[in-house]
Amino acid sequence: MLYNKNIALALEENAKRRGSHPAIIDGPQVLSYRNLDITVKKISGHIKDQNIEEGNIIGVCLPDTADHLMVLYAIARLGAIILPIDWRWTETERINIATFFKVSLIIGIPEKKTSGFKNLSIDDKWHASVENRTSDTPCATGGTRPVVLSLSSGSTGRPKGPMLTHSQFTARFVMQWVTLGFNQHDRYLSATPIYFGGGRSFTMGCLYSGSTVILFPPPYEPEELVTAATNYQATTLLLVPTLLRRILKLPKRKRPLLAGLNRLLSTGAVLHPDERKAVMQNLNPNFINYYGSTEGGGTSVLLPHHTASTSVGEAIYQTEIEIVDDCDQKLSTNQLGHIRYRSPGVSRNFFNDPEASAACFRKGWFYPGDIGSIDENGFLYLKGRAKDIIIKSGINIYPAEIEQVFLSHPTIDDVVAVPWSNSEYGEDIAVFAVTNKHIDEKALLLYCREKLASYKVPKGVFFIKEIPKTALGKVIKSKLIKKLSKT
Repeated sequence: MLYNKNIALALEENAKRRGSHPAIIDGPQVLSYRNLDITVKKISGHIKDQNIEEGNIIGVCLPDTADHLMVLYAIARLGAIILPIDWRWTETERINIATFFKVSLIIGIPEKKTSGFKNLSIDDKWHASVENRTSDTPCATGGTRPVVLSLSSGSTGRPKGPMLTHSQFTARFVMQWVTLGFNQHDRYLSATPIYFGGGRSFTMGCLYSGSTVILFPPPYEPEELVTAATNYQATTLLLVPTLLRRILKLPKRKRPLLAGLNRLLSTGAVLHPDERKAVMQNLNPNFINYYGSTEGGGTSVLLPHHTASTSVGEAIYQTEIEIVDDCDQKLSTNQLGHIRYRSPGVSRNFFNDPEASAACFRKGWFYPGDIGSIDENGFLYLKGRAKDIIIKSGINIYPAEIEQVFLSHPTIDDVVAVPWSNSEYGEDIAVFAVTNKHIDEKALLLYCREKLASYKVPKGVFFIKEIPKTALGKVIKSKLIKKLSKT
Protein backbone atom coordinates (compact mmCIF):
# COMPACT_ATOMS: atom_id res chain seq x y z
CA MET A 1 0.00 0.00 0.00
CA LEU A 2 2.84 2.41 0.89
CA TYR A 3 4.42 2.13 -2.56
CA ASN A 4 1.11 2.57 -4.44
CA LYS A 5 0.36 6.04 -3.09
CA ASN A 6 0.99 9.46 -4.55
CA ILE A 7 3.86 10.84 -2.44
CA ALA A 8 1.89 14.05 -1.79
CA LEU A 9 -0.65 12.10 0.31
CA ALA A 10 2.02 11.89 3.02
CA LEU A 11 1.56 15.61 3.62
CA GLU A 12 -2.15 15.08 4.31
CA GLU A 13 -1.32 12.36 6.80
CA ASN A 14 1.31 14.50 8.54
CA ALA A 15 -1.13 17.42 8.72
CA LYS A 16 -3.58 15.20 10.61
CA ARG A 17 -1.17 13.57 13.03
CA ARG A 18 1.26 16.45 13.72
CA GLY A 19 -0.36 19.51 12.19
CA SER A 20 1.41 22.13 14.31
CA HIS A 21 4.87 20.59 13.93
CA PRO A 22 7.26 22.77 11.87
CA ALA A 23 7.67 21.31 8.39
CA ILE A 24 9.82 23.98 6.70
CA ILE A 25 11.91 26.75 8.23
CA ASP A 26 12.94 29.30 5.61
CA GLY A 27 14.62 32.19 7.42
CA PRO A 28 11.92 33.87 9.50
CA GLN A 29 9.16 31.86 7.81
CA VAL A 30 8.04 28.74 9.70
CA LEU A 31 5.51 26.56 7.92
CA SER A 32 3.59 23.96 9.92
CA TYR A 33 2.45 20.67 8.41
CA ARG A 34 -1.14 21.83 8.52
CA ASN A 35 -0.31 24.97 6.52
CA LEU A 36 2.05 23.07 4.23
CA ASP A 37 -0.65 20.60 3.21
CA ILE A 38 -3.22 23.34 2.59
CA THR A 39 -0.79 25.46 0.56
CA VAL A 40 0.44 22.53 -1.55
CA LYS A 41 -3.17 21.70 -2.45
CA LYS A 42 -3.79 25.33 -3.47
CA ILE A 43 -0.58 25.47 -5.55
CA SER A 44 -1.57 22.22 -7.24
CA GLY A 45 -4.88 23.81 -8.24
CA HIS A 46 -3.16 26.97 -9.43
CA ILE A 47 -0.83 24.95 -11.66
CA LYS A 48 -3.77 22.96 -13.00
CA ASP A 49 -5.45 26.27 -13.92
CA GLN A 50 -2.61 26.81 -16.42
CA ASN A 51 -4.11 24.02 -18.57
CA ILE A 52 -1.72 21.47 -17.10
CA GLU A 53 -2.82 17.84 -17.19
CA GLU A 54 -1.63 14.62 -15.63
CA GLY A 55 1.56 13.44 -17.30
CA ASN A 56 2.70 16.89 -18.44
CA ILE A 57 6.34 17.76 -17.76
CA ILE A 58 6.87 20.92 -15.71
CA GLY A 59 10.23 22.64 -15.39
CA VAL A 60 11.07 23.86 -11.87
CA CYS A 61 13.63 26.66 -12.02
CA LEU A 62 13.72 28.03 -8.48
CA PRO A 63 16.20 28.91 -5.72
CA ASP A 64 16.12 26.88 -2.52
CA THR A 65 13.02 28.28 -0.83
CA ALA A 66 9.87 26.98 0.81
CA ASP A 67 8.08 27.76 -2.47
CA HIS A 68 10.43 25.39 -4.29
CA LEU A 69 9.62 22.46 -1.99
CA MET A 70 5.89 23.18 -2.10
CA VAL A 71 5.94 23.33 -5.92
CA LEU A 72 7.64 19.93 -6.10
CA TYR A 73 4.93 18.31 -3.98
CA ALA A 74 2.16 20.23 -5.77
CA ILE A 75 3.32 18.88 -9.14
CA ALA A 76 3.43 15.37 -7.71
CA ARG A 77 -0.10 15.78 -6.31
CA LEU A 78 -1.36 16.88 -9.71
CA GLY A 79 0.05 13.77 -11.39
CA ALA A 80 2.44 15.82 -13.53
CA ILE A 81 6.21 15.27 -13.83
CA ILE A 82 8.96 17.40 -12.24
CA LEU A 83 11.89 18.49 -14.43
CA PRO A 84 14.57 20.11 -12.21
CA ILE A 85 16.23 23.12 -13.86
CA ASP A 86 19.11 24.86 -12.10
CA TRP A 87 18.06 28.50 -11.66
CA ARG A 88 21.71 29.53 -12.10
CA TRP A 89 21.80 28.25 -15.71
CA THR A 90 21.92 30.65 -18.64
CA GLU A 91 18.82 31.02 -20.81
CA THR A 92 20.51 28.99 -23.56
CA GLU A 93 21.01 26.09 -21.15
CA ARG A 94 17.41 26.33 -19.95
CA ILE A 95 16.06 26.39 -23.50
CA ASN A 96 18.10 23.33 -24.50
CA ILE A 97 16.83 21.30 -21.55
CA ALA A 98 13.22 22.45 -21.83
CA THR A 99 13.18 21.71 -25.56
CA PHE A 100 14.61 18.20 -25.26
CA PHE A 101 12.28 17.22 -22.43
CA LYS A 102 9.24 18.87 -24.04
CA VAL A 103 8.08 20.86 -21.03
CA SER A 104 4.55 22.24 -20.90
CA LEU A 105 5.33 24.92 -18.32
CA ILE A 106 8.33 26.41 -16.47
CA ILE A 107 7.82 27.65 -12.93
CA GLY A 108 10.53 30.12 -11.93
CA ILE A 109 11.41 33.54 -10.62
CA PRO A 110 10.39 36.64 -12.65
CA GLU A 111 13.94 37.52 -13.76
CA LYS A 112 14.57 34.01 -15.14
CA LYS A 113 11.84 33.63 -17.75
CA THR A 114 12.70 31.24 -20.60
CA SER A 115 11.90 32.41 -24.13
CA GLY A 116 9.70 30.20 -26.26
CA PHE A 117 8.00 28.49 -23.31
CA LYS A 118 5.04 29.16 -21.07
CA ASN A 119 6.38 30.67 -17.84
CA LEU A 120 4.70 30.94 -14.45
CA SER A 121 6.59 33.26 -12.11
CA ILE A 122 6.53 33.04 -8.34
CA ASP A 123 5.85 36.67 -7.47
CA ASP A 124 3.22 38.72 -5.62
CA LYS A 125 0.59 37.79 -8.22
CA TRP A 126 1.40 34.08 -7.73
CA HIS A 127 1.07 34.30 -3.96
CA ALA A 128 -2.22 36.22 -4.21
CA SER A 129 -3.66 33.67 -6.66
CA VAL A 130 -2.61 30.77 -4.46
CA GLU A 131 -3.96 32.41 -1.31
CA ASN A 132 -7.37 33.04 -2.89
CA ARG A 133 -7.76 29.50 -4.21
CA THR A 134 -9.58 26.67 -2.51
CA SER A 135 -7.66 23.64 -1.28
CA ASP A 136 -9.99 21.07 -2.82
CA THR A 137 -7.73 19.95 -5.68
CA PRO A 138 -7.97 16.12 -5.84
CA CYS A 139 -4.83 14.02 -5.62
CA ALA A 140 -3.85 11.93 -8.66
CA THR A 141 -2.90 8.29 -8.35
CA GLY A 142 0.73 7.42 -7.63
CA GLY A 143 2.41 4.04 -7.76
CA THR A 144 3.98 3.48 -11.17
CA ARG A 145 3.05 6.96 -12.41
CA PRO A 146 6.23 8.96 -13.24
CA VAL A 147 6.91 11.87 -10.90
CA VAL A 148 10.41 13.25 -11.56
CA LEU A 149 13.05 13.37 -14.28
CA SER A 150 16.04 13.32 -11.96
CA LEU A 151 18.70 14.79 -14.22
CA SER A 152 22.15 13.17 -14.24
CA SER A 153 25.37 14.26 -15.89
CA GLY A 154 25.73 13.34 -19.53
CA SER A 155 28.51 13.26 -22.10
CA THR A 156 26.36 14.64 -24.92
CA GLY A 157 26.29 18.27 -23.79
CA ARG A 158 23.03 17.89 -21.87
CA PRO A 159 22.04 15.93 -18.77
CA LYS A 160 20.32 12.57 -19.15
CA GLY A 161 16.84 12.15 -17.71
CA PRO A 162 16.22 9.00 -15.67
CA MET A 163 12.49 8.79 -15.01
CA LEU A 164 11.41 7.98 -11.45
CA THR A 165 7.94 6.88 -10.37
CA HIS A 166 6.12 7.58 -7.11
CA SER A 167 6.85 4.03 -5.92
CA GLN A 168 10.56 4.33 -6.75
CA PHE A 169 10.81 7.65 -4.93
CA THR A 170 9.01 6.14 -1.93
CA ALA A 171 11.44 3.20 -1.96
CA ARG A 172 14.31 5.69 -1.69
CA PHE A 173 12.65 7.30 1.33
CA VAL A 174 12.36 3.86 2.98
CA MET A 175 16.07 3.24 2.34
CA GLN A 176 16.86 6.54 4.06
CA TRP A 177 14.89 5.44 7.12
CA VAL A 178 16.26 1.90 7.38
CA THR A 179 19.93 2.36 6.46
CA LEU A 180 20.64 6.00 7.30
CA GLY A 181 18.36 6.30 10.31
CA PHE A 182 16.23 9.25 9.13
CA ASN A 183 13.06 9.68 11.21
CA GLN A 184 10.23 12.11 12.00
CA HIS A 185 12.21 13.73 14.83
CA ASP A 186 14.99 14.96 12.54
CA ARG A 187 15.89 18.57 11.89
CA TYR A 188 17.50 18.41 8.46
CA LEU A 189 19.70 21.38 7.55
CA SER A 190 19.33 21.67 3.77
CA ALA A 191 22.69 23.15 2.75
CA THR A 192 23.02 21.36 -0.61
CA PRO A 193 21.02 22.64 -3.62
CA ILE A 194 17.56 21.10 -3.97
CA TYR A 195 18.30 20.83 -7.70
CA PHE A 196 20.96 18.24 -6.80
CA GLY A 197 19.49 14.71 -6.65
CA GLY A 198 20.64 14.06 -3.08
CA GLY A 199 19.47 17.46 -1.85
CA ARG A 200 16.04 16.97 -3.43
CA SER A 201 15.62 13.37 -2.25
CA PHE A 202 16.57 14.12 1.35
CA THR A 203 14.42 17.26 1.69
CA MET A 204 11.38 15.63 0.11
CA GLY A 205 11.99 12.48 2.16
CA CYS A 206 12.05 14.49 5.39
CA LEU A 207 8.71 16.11 4.54
CA TYR A 208 7.31 12.70 3.63
CA SER A 209 8.22 11.33 7.08
CA GLY A 210 7.10 14.39 9.06
CA SER A 211 10.40 15.88 10.19
CA THR A 212 11.63 19.47 9.86
CA VAL A 213 13.56 20.89 6.87
CA ILE A 214 15.66 23.99 7.61
CA LEU A 215 16.67 25.78 4.42
CA PHE A 216 20.22 27.13 4.40
CA PRO A 217 21.12 27.39 0.72
CA PRO A 218 24.56 28.19 -0.66
CA PRO A 219 26.53 30.35 -1.07
CA TYR A 220 27.78 30.61 2.50
CA GLU A 221 31.07 30.59 4.32
CA PRO A 222 32.09 27.41 6.21
CA GLU A 223 31.96 29.29 9.52
CA GLU A 224 28.37 30.37 8.79
CA LEU A 225 27.33 26.78 8.11
CA VAL A 226 28.83 25.54 11.39
CA THR A 227 27.05 28.32 13.29
CA ALA A 228 23.74 27.56 11.56
CA ALA A 229 23.96 23.86 12.44
CA THR A 230 24.35 24.82 16.10
CA ASN A 231 21.77 27.61 16.22
CA TYR A 232 19.08 25.58 14.44
CA GLN A 233 19.86 22.47 16.52
CA ALA A 234 20.22 20.47 13.32
CA THR A 235 20.40 16.70 13.59
CA THR A 236 21.22 15.85 9.97
CA LEU A 237 23.40 17.46 7.30
CA LEU A 238 24.45 16.41 3.80
CA LEU A 239 27.61 17.92 2.28
CA VAL A 240 29.78 17.20 -0.74
CA PRO A 241 33.49 16.49 -0.03
CA THR A 242 34.55 19.93 -1.27
CA LEU A 243 32.61 21.59 1.57
CA LEU A 244 33.89 19.14 4.14
CA ARG A 245 37.45 20.02 3.15
CA ARG A 246 36.71 23.73 3.53
CA ILE A 247 35.26 23.25 7.01
CA LEU A 248 38.29 21.19 8.04
CA LYS A 249 40.48 24.21 7.22
CA LEU A 250 38.71 26.43 9.77
CA PRO A 251 40.95 27.73 12.57
CA LYS A 252 41.57 25.33 15.42
CA ARG A 253 39.05 25.52 18.22
CA LYS A 254 36.89 23.18 20.24
CA ARG A 255 36.28 20.03 18.22
CA PRO A 256 34.26 18.36 16.85
CA LEU A 257 32.78 21.41 15.14
CA LEU A 258 29.46 19.73 14.27
CA ALA A 259 29.07 17.71 17.44
CA GLY A 260 25.30 18.26 17.68
CA LEU A 261 24.49 16.25 14.56
CA ASN A 262 23.10 12.73 14.79
CA ARG A 263 24.49 12.08 11.32
CA LEU A 264 26.74 13.90 8.87
CA LEU A 265 26.53 12.56 5.32
CA SER A 266 28.71 12.94 2.25
CA THR A 267 28.03 11.95 -1.34
CA GLY A 268 28.72 13.08 -4.88
CA ALA A 269 32.50 12.49 -5.07
CA VAL A 270 35.30 10.39 -3.64
CA LEU A 271 36.32 10.96 -0.02
CA HIS A 272 39.65 9.34 0.80
CA PRO A 273 40.31 7.35 4.03
CA ASP A 274 42.52 10.01 5.63
CA GLU A 275 39.84 12.60 4.97
CA ARG A 276 37.17 10.36 6.46
CA LYS A 277 39.27 10.01 9.63
CA ALA A 278 39.79 13.78 9.82
CA VAL A 279 36.05 14.42 9.40
CA MET A 280 35.15 11.97 12.18
CA GLN A 281 37.74 13.46 14.54
CA ASN A 282 37.20 17.14 13.80
CA LEU A 283 33.62 17.54 12.55
CA ASN A 284 31.36 14.71 13.70
CA PRO A 285 31.99 11.08 14.72
CA ASN A 286 28.64 9.99 13.21
CA PHE A 287 29.93 10.39 9.67
CA ILE A 288 28.33 8.41 6.82
CA ASN A 289 29.83 8.11 3.34
CA TYR A 290 27.05 7.47 0.85
CA TYR A 291 27.80 6.06 -2.63
CA GLY A 292 25.14 6.14 -5.31
CA SER A 293 23.88 7.77 -8.47
CA THR A 294 21.02 9.94 -9.69
CA GLU A 295 19.63 7.00 -11.65
CA GLY A 296 19.84 4.46 -8.85
CA GLY A 297 19.70 6.50 -5.68
CA GLY A 298 21.83 5.21 -2.81
CA THR A 299 23.82 2.05 -3.42
CA SER A 300 26.19 1.46 -0.53
CA VAL A 301 26.98 3.10 2.77
CA LEU A 302 30.12 3.30 4.89
CA LEU A 303 28.90 3.74 8.47
CA PRO A 304 30.97 5.17 11.35
CA HIS A 305 31.75 1.75 12.85
CA HIS A 306 32.90 0.22 9.56
CA THR A 307 36.65 -0.40 9.52
CA ALA A 308 36.96 -1.01 5.76
CA SER A 309 37.92 2.63 5.31
CA THR A 310 39.11 2.28 1.71
CA SER A 311 35.70 0.95 0.64
CA VAL A 312 32.42 2.74 -0.09
CA GLY A 313 30.63 0.40 2.29
CA GLU A 314 27.99 -2.29 2.25
CA ALA A 315 24.80 -2.44 0.18
CA ILE A 316 21.94 -0.37 1.55
CA TYR A 317 18.50 -1.78 2.37
CA GLN A 318 16.87 -3.78 -0.47
CA THR A 319 19.87 -3.26 -2.77
CA GLU A 320 21.81 -6.00 -4.54
CA ILE A 321 25.28 -5.23 -5.93
CA GLU A 322 27.34 -7.38 -8.31
CA ILE A 323 30.67 -7.12 -10.13
CA VAL A 324 30.63 -8.43 -13.70
CA ASP A 325 33.02 -8.73 -16.63
CA ASP A 326 32.63 -7.25 -20.12
CA CYS A 327 30.21 -10.08 -20.99
CA ASP A 328 28.02 -9.44 -17.91
CA GLN A 329 29.25 -12.60 -16.18
CA LYS A 330 29.41 -12.33 -12.40
CA LEU A 331 32.96 -12.20 -11.01
CA SER A 332 34.28 -13.73 -7.82
CA THR A 333 35.21 -12.00 -4.56
CA ASN A 334 37.92 -9.33 -4.88
CA GLN A 335 37.91 -9.45 -8.68
CA LEU A 336 37.83 -6.10 -10.46
CA GLY A 337 35.03 -5.42 -12.94
CA HIS A 338 31.95 -3.39 -13.80
CA ILE A 339 29.61 -2.48 -10.94
CA ARG A 340 25.90 -3.15 -11.42
CA TYR A 341 23.06 -3.00 -8.91
CA ARG A 342 19.30 -3.22 -8.56
CA SER A 343 16.73 -2.13 -5.99
CA PRO A 344 13.11 -0.89 -5.83
CA GLY A 345 14.47 2.68 -6.03
CA VAL A 346 16.39 2.31 -9.30
CA SER A 347 15.04 4.01 -12.42
CA ARG A 348 14.26 1.77 -15.40
CA ASN A 349 15.21 4.04 -18.32
CA PHE A 350 16.21 7.47 -19.57
CA PHE A 351 13.55 9.72 -21.04
CA ASN A 352 13.62 9.88 -24.85
CA ASP A 353 17.07 8.22 -25.03
CA PRO A 354 16.80 4.54 -26.04
CA GLU A 355 20.51 4.21 -26.87
CA ALA A 356 21.69 5.40 -23.45
CA SER A 357 18.93 3.35 -21.78
CA ALA A 358 20.09 0.17 -23.51
CA ALA A 359 23.68 0.80 -22.38
CA CYS A 360 22.88 1.49 -18.71
CA PHE A 361 19.70 -0.48 -17.93
CA ARG A 362 19.90 -4.19 -18.73
CA LYS A 363 17.71 -7.05 -17.46
CA GLY A 364 16.67 -5.18 -14.33
CA TRP A 365 20.21 -4.04 -13.48
CA PHE A 366 21.62 -0.53 -13.60
CA TYR A 367 25.22 -0.08 -14.78
CA PRO A 368 26.57 3.24 -13.43
CA GLY A 369 29.81 3.03 -15.44
CA ASP A 370 31.97 2.51 -12.34
CA ILE A 371 34.72 -0.07 -11.84
CA GLY A 372 35.09 -1.86 -8.52
CA SER A 373 35.27 -5.07 -6.50
CA ILE A 374 33.48 -6.67 -3.53
CA ASP A 375 35.38 -8.33 -0.69
CA GLU A 376 34.46 -11.44 1.27
CA ASN A 377 32.45 -9.36 3.78
CA GLY A 378 30.32 -7.71 1.09
CA PHE A 379 32.09 -4.34 1.11
CA LEU A 380 32.28 -2.50 -2.19
CA TYR A 381 35.56 -0.96 -3.35
CA LEU A 382 35.43 1.75 -6.00
CA LYS A 383 38.32 2.11 -8.45
CA GLY A 384 36.80 4.86 -10.57
CA ARG A 385 34.81 5.50 -13.71
CA ALA A 386 35.30 3.09 -16.59
CA LYS A 387 35.65 6.05 -18.94
CA ASP A 388 38.35 7.59 -16.68
CA ILE A 389 40.67 4.58 -16.79
CA ILE A 390 44.14 5.48 -18.04
CA ILE A 391 45.43 2.82 -20.43
CA LYS A 392 49.24 2.89 -20.57
CA SER A 393 50.87 0.31 -22.84
CA GLY A 394 47.69 -1.76 -22.60
CA ILE A 395 47.65 -1.69 -18.76
CA ASN A 396 44.61 -0.29 -16.94
CA ILE A 397 45.54 2.34 -14.36
CA TYR A 398 42.90 3.75 -12.00
CA PRO A 399 43.22 7.47 -11.17
CA ALA A 400 41.75 7.05 -7.67
CA GLU A 401 44.71 4.91 -6.60
CA ILE A 402 47.20 7.58 -7.67
CA GLU A 403 45.15 10.36 -6.12
CA GLN A 404 45.02 8.54 -2.80
CA VAL A 405 48.83 8.34 -2.68
CA PHE A 406 49.17 12.06 -3.38
CA LEU A 407 46.59 12.96 -0.73
CA SER A 408 48.55 10.98 1.84
CA HIS A 409 51.37 13.51 1.45
CA PRO A 410 51.04 16.34 4.02
CA THR A 411 51.57 19.14 1.47
CA ILE A 412 48.70 18.09 -0.82
CA ASP A 413 45.21 19.53 -0.28
CA ASP A 414 43.53 18.40 -3.49
CA VAL A 415 44.55 16.39 -6.54
CA VAL A 416 43.30 14.79 -9.73
CA ALA A 417 45.01 12.32 -12.08
CA VAL A 418 44.12 12.41 -15.79
CA PRO A 419 45.27 10.66 -18.99
CA TRP A 420 48.04 12.37 -20.95
CA SER A 421 48.19 11.50 -24.64
CA ASN A 422 51.52 9.81 -25.46
CA SER A 423 52.84 8.63 -28.84
CA GLU A 424 54.74 5.70 -27.31
CA TYR A 425 52.38 4.39 -24.60
CA GLY A 426 49.05 5.60 -25.97
CA GLU A 427 48.38 7.33 -22.64
CA ASP A 428 50.55 8.41 -19.74
CA ILE A 429 49.60 10.03 -16.44
CA ALA A 430 49.41 13.70 -15.52
CA VAL A 431 48.58 14.93 -12.03
CA PHE A 432 47.20 18.36 -11.13
CA ALA A 433 47.75 19.22 -7.46
CA VAL A 434 46.82 21.93 -4.99
CA THR A 435 49.41 22.33 -2.22
CA ASN A 436 49.38 24.03 1.18
CA LYS A 437 53.15 24.73 1.12
CA HIS A 438 55.92 24.66 -1.44
CA ILE A 439 57.19 21.30 -2.65
CA ASP A 440 58.90 20.56 -5.94
CA GLU A 441 57.82 18.02 -8.52
CA LYS A 442 60.85 15.78 -8.05
CA ALA A 443 60.15 15.31 -4.34
CA LEU A 444 56.55 14.31 -5.02
CA LEU A 445 57.48 11.87 -7.77
CA LEU A 446 60.08 10.28 -5.48
CA TYR A 447 57.35 9.89 -2.83
CA CYS A 448 55.12 8.19 -5.43
CA ARG A 449 57.85 5.77 -6.49
CA GLU A 450 58.01 4.49 -2.92
CA LYS A 451 54.28 3.69 -2.91
CA LEU A 452 53.36 2.87 -6.52
CA ALA A 453 54.56 0.47 -9.21
CA SER A 454 56.87 2.26 -11.64
CA TYR A 455 54.31 2.30 -14.48
CA LYS A 456 51.81 4.10 -12.21
CA VAL A 457 54.15 6.98 -11.38
CA PRO A 458 52.93 10.13 -13.18
CA LYS A 459 54.94 11.58 -16.04
CA GLY A 460 54.38 15.06 -14.66
CA VAL A 461 52.87 17.04 -11.79
CA PHE A 462 51.25 20.43 -12.41
CA PHE A 463 50.59 22.78 -9.51
CA ILE A 464 47.41 24.85 -9.72
CA LYS A 465 45.51 27.08 -7.29
CA GLU A 466 42.22 25.21 -7.52
CA ILE A 467 40.84 22.03 -9.14
CA PRO A 468 37.95 22.98 -11.48
CA LYS A 469 34.75 21.45 -10.17
CA THR A 470 31.01 21.67 -10.66
CA ALA A 471 28.79 23.25 -8.01
CA LEU A 472 28.32 19.76 -6.57
CA GLY A 473 32.05 19.08 -6.21
CA LYS A 474 32.63 16.86 -9.24
CA VAL A 475 35.94 17.42 -10.99
CA ILE A 476 35.76 18.82 -14.54
CA LYS A 477 38.59 16.73 -15.97
CA SER A 478 38.11 17.97 -19.52
CA LYS A 479 39.37 21.44 -18.53
CA LEU A 480 42.60 19.94 -17.18
CA ILE A 481 43.19 17.58 -20.09
CA LYS A 482 42.94 20.53 -22.50
CA LYS A 483 45.98 22.06 -20.77
CA LEU A 484 48.16 19.11 -21.77
CA SER A 485 50.12 18.88 -25.02
CA LYS A 486 50.80 15.50 -26.64
CA THR A 487 54.11 13.90 -25.62
